[in-house]
Amino acid sequence: MNTKESVKQYYGKVLQSSGDLQTDACCSNAEVPHHLKRALSNIHPEVAARYYGCGLVRPELLHGMRILDLGSGSGRDCYLLSQLVGEQGFVLGVDMTEEQLAVANRHLDWHRRKFGFARSNVAFRQGYIERLDQLGLEDNSFDIIVSNCVINLSPDKAAVLGEAHRLLKPGGELYFSDVYADRRVPADLVKDPVLYGECLSGALYWNDFLNLAKRAGFHDPRLVEDRPLSVSNPGILARIGHIAFFSATYRLFKLDGLESHCEDYGQAVIYRGGIEHAERLFRLDKHHLLEQGKMFPVCGNSFRMLQETRFAPHFEFFGNTDIHYGIFAGCGTQLPFDRTEAPVSSGCC
Repeated sequence: MNTKESVKQYYGKVLQSSGDLQTDACCSNAEVPHHLKRALSNIHPEVAARYYGCGLVRPELLHGMRILDLGSGSGRDCYLLSQLVGEQGFVLGVDMTEEQLAVANRHLDWHRRKFGFARSNVAFRQGYIERLDQLGLEDNSFDIIVSNCVINLSPDKAAVLGEAHRLLKPGGELYFSDVYADRRVPADLVKDPVLYGECLSGALYWNDFLNLAKRAGFHDPRLVEDRPLSVSNPGILARIGHIAFFSATYRLFKLDGLESHCEDYGQAVIYRGGIEHAERLFRLDKHHLLEQGKMFPVCGNSFRMLQETRFAPHFEFFGNTDIHYGIFAGCGTQLPFDRTEAPVSSGCC
């Protein structure tokens, strides 16, 4: 049985709910903001029960956006995003597992009525996230692409990132949560169907991921948040406990000409506010928390990520690239994740 068939069997037949998971790799304990708790409460129980995400996919400014969800499963994130994009937006979920798609499609009209929409703004397609070209999706046709703990399950991650780059509009972003390792996972563990299905042995070494993303055209991947994963199952721990795993959320912008490092040109931005649910503080990434009204020095790449994307109307921009002052301190190649868990007040799995 090849990797794709093994994953389809694991998520279609072995797992019937998140309670069947043997580790917390495919389960998020991220603190859920109040407005998302309300949205999640509107999702059908059968859809919610078959959720296997490792993060909270929640990019900002979604109203009216056209979104693609890679590995949409039972549709939980699609139905969450459906509410956030509104009736004028659109969400397409792609998944390869028949059983998961059957659950997602069974509740299309239920959610339409629940959200008070005259027409559904969600659709699902069966397909492989490495071969989105087989689905007839047009180049530059999505504002945002999301994924939640699925890319690690793909045997061809480079193809997934390449297809995502092709489908995004200029200035769009791939915003996704996944599992990463602190080293390359040995081939014999990668072949283990349980370790792979539990989102562990298919995880990329974090630096390999960064290089794959850059080769796909996402030249400056930005880490939004991360947490270490624990493995409490004794059998799994005995086999793979020597490797540290992390759940991490990245945002990758489709912007041509981004530099490989954080170069300082003396530029700065001021966040004007006005982004819903981030009125006082906007998080571009883990290291860029922009407080409303405060001048914030940024590198050339960060400047463009705000000026050439949907975020531009909410910022004032200062400076240009006429004078270069070198690289920002701290822009290095060390492990980007925190090894200690931040306290959380609630979980969603």
